[in-house]
This record gives sequence, C-alpha cells and structure tokens, in this order.
Amino acid sequence: MTFIKTLAVATVMTAAAGSAMAQEASKLQEVLDRGYLVLGTGSTNPPWHFMDSDNTLKGFDVDMGRLVAKALFGDPDKIQYVQQSGDARIPNLVTDKVDLSCQFMTVTAERAQQIEFTIPYYREGVGLLLMANGDYADYDALKAAGDDVTVAVLQNVYAEEMVHAALPEAEVDQYDSVDLMYQALNSGRAEAAATDQSALRWFMVQNPGRYEDAGYAWNPQSYSCGVKPGDQRWLNFVNTVLHEGMTGVEFPFYAESFKTWFGEELAVPKIGFPVEYK
Repeated sequence: MTFIKTLAVATVMTAAAGSAMAQEASKLQEVLDRGYLVLGTGSTNPPWHFMDSDNTLKGFDVDMGRLVAKALFGDPDKIQYVQQSGDARIPNLVTDKVDLSCQFMTVTAERAQQIEFTIPYYREGVGLLLMANGDYADYDALKAAGDDVTVAVLQNVYAEEMVHAALPEAEVDQYDSVDLMYQALNSGRAEAAATDQSALRWFMVQNPGRYEDAGYAWNPQSYSCGVKPGDQRWLNFVNTVLHEGMTGVEFPFYAESFKTWFGEELAVPKIGFPVEYK
C-alpha cells in the first residue's frame, strides 16, 4: 500500500473514530442512558410554568419539555424538573445541572454568546386587553379615540414608550402589579390593558366571555429553549422535536397544549410543499 493510500485510510479511520466518540459523548446519549430528561423551568408564571391545585408543575414551557421526553422515551413524564429562577437559566445549563431549559427565554444576541438556542417555539408580543362589550371594539377604535383612551400597564422604565408605539396619543397609567392593572380595566379607570400576548390569552381562557383581544400585537420577541453550547447532536435532536411538534407528526401534542394555555385552535399545517421554505 502506498504512503498516500495509507494516509487516506488512516484519515478516514480517525474521522470515524472521532465521530463515534462525539456520538458517545453527546448529551443525547447521556440522557438516553440515564432514562429521563432533566428539565430546567420555573414554577410561578402561568401559563408558562406554575403549580396547579394538585401541586403538579404545568404550563406551556413544561409541555415543551414533555414533548422532548416523549420523543426520547415514548413517555412525556420521564422528566426530572429543576425549578429555577430566571437568572439561573444560563448557569444551570453551562454547569450541566440541567439538560435543557424551557422557561419563556427571550432570544437575544448576548445570551446566544453563552448558550445555544433551539428554534423558537413561541412568538411573544404585547397586546391590548379590552372588556367585552366595552366602549371600544378593537384596536382601530382605540387609536381613533386618541387621548380619550387610558391604557393600564405594568410599571417599568419603558412602559410609556411601549404603549405609545401602538397608541401614540393614549394616556398611560402605570401600576406596580398585574392585579392592579387588571383592576383598573375592570373598574373602568382604563379602557385597555397592555400586557404580553401570552398573558392576555391566558387571562381570557380563565375568564371566558369577560374580555376581548383588541386584535393588534407589537414588540415581537422569540421564545426558545436553551442547551449547553458545543453539542450539535443534542441541539439538532431538540430542534427536530420542536419542529415536528409545530409542523409534523407531533402537531396534535403541540396544538393541544397551545389550545389549553392560550385558548386558540391552531390550523393543521398545510399538506404539500413545506411552508417554512416558501
């Protein structure tokens, strides 16, 4: 055998060995060998993650973890939960305390320097909650009313700027708790409440017939799960699970969760040419 052929064979064998070692070292194989997924999430923010009356952890983030566990083991309940604060989401990933974090984590370039983000599983935004049968039927009516409209919003440094991005002339009343914000709407001190679309939908699910969505959303941001950087096989696997939950064989699981927490029936993905490539 010539030197060149020998070198070529050695290179192929080295590459194959490296691939096998990478496969064995992947978080995917580690989780499969362990027999359950360790999921980092919260426990205090419905509809994303909260303890129900039976002291069971539930919510849309929790369901995304259950979807991954189902793909791994055929059983969505093969999960060990690590209830973590928001500032522990990244440290717990990089120190291997959790395999996966799903905790309404907004994708930002700064965070992407520290962890790997999965594909988004939800697109968040700000919306306007109205009283059903109130003085204003929708966003267009609110905008046309100008400064006759008062919008209640949770207090923060950007609150007024955020509201005026949608309703430039509206009066803005800030409150230091979500409960007080909703009380202002209920009592008529405000004609609308500006809040996350997910919170708005959840509030409507909990109070059927009492409230309406004004039909306008702004300030978009993506929610993704996170994994420790440097393990492409594990990231690819979780991405595949989430993608097929939203578009493929696990769509019924994803759609049922979406309906439960946000009160919305999702249209079945169109058959034929994949819509994500149009």
